[in-house]
Amino acid sequence: MTSRVVVPSCTALTCTAAGCAAALVAWNNVVLPAMDLGPRGRAAANAGFGVALAAATRAAGVSAAELGWRRAGQGLRWGTASAALPVAAYTVMLAVPPVRRRMAAGARRADHTEWVFVHIPFGTVLAEELLFRSVLYALARRASRRWHRALTSVAFGLWHVVPARRAGDSVPGTVVLTALSGVVFDELRRRTGSVVAPMLLHLAINAGGAVAVGIATMPRR
Repeated sequence: MTSRVVVPSCTALTCTAAGCAAALVAWNNVVLPAMDLGPRGRAAANAGFGVALAAATRAAGVSAAELGWRRAGQGLRWGTASAALPVAAYTVMLAVPPVRRRMAAGARRADHTEWVFVHIPFGTVLAEELLFRSVLYALARRASRRWHRALTSVAFGLWHVVPARRAGDSVPGTVVLTALSGVVFDELRRRTGSVVAPMLLHLAINAGGAVAVGIATMPRR
């Protein structure tokens, strides 16, 4: 008796990818806000969710290469090179007095150091890159090599709806901006085959921006 290997249909793969995207958007806009956690709790929950979903996806049969867990050296080289751009931009911004004053307009966070070294790297960068450039990217690419990056980028933009509203930022503007940044992160992921590259750029943008604001709000001697 010959055994048959059952290959998921395109429809099933598409539904899986779309369902994953919807679940991610719901997590950050419905589930996590309903938990009513503080900054530490949200960071821990996000990081735990990202690691757990990535591990479950790997256990379900998605390969490490598909998830971007190979070619770390390539990812490190591209990620370091791309991270230099936002770092250089923040340095220039701090050197221009009107821009520096604008950056210093907001109050410095009381937990600024913890925010830079814990919340951003783990609760934001690690969680979001595992969820979007690792899990969702792999599932969407299995479903279609034409629109997979559109799905991950749109979902990444919608992920930020409630956070933007809580911060008092423009929701449409934030969604568009983060979706466009998702396009860049996805391209790094595609070119390198590694999730490390978008992680490093994402870290440079978020943590670099937080450090720059922290420097701008420090009293000058």
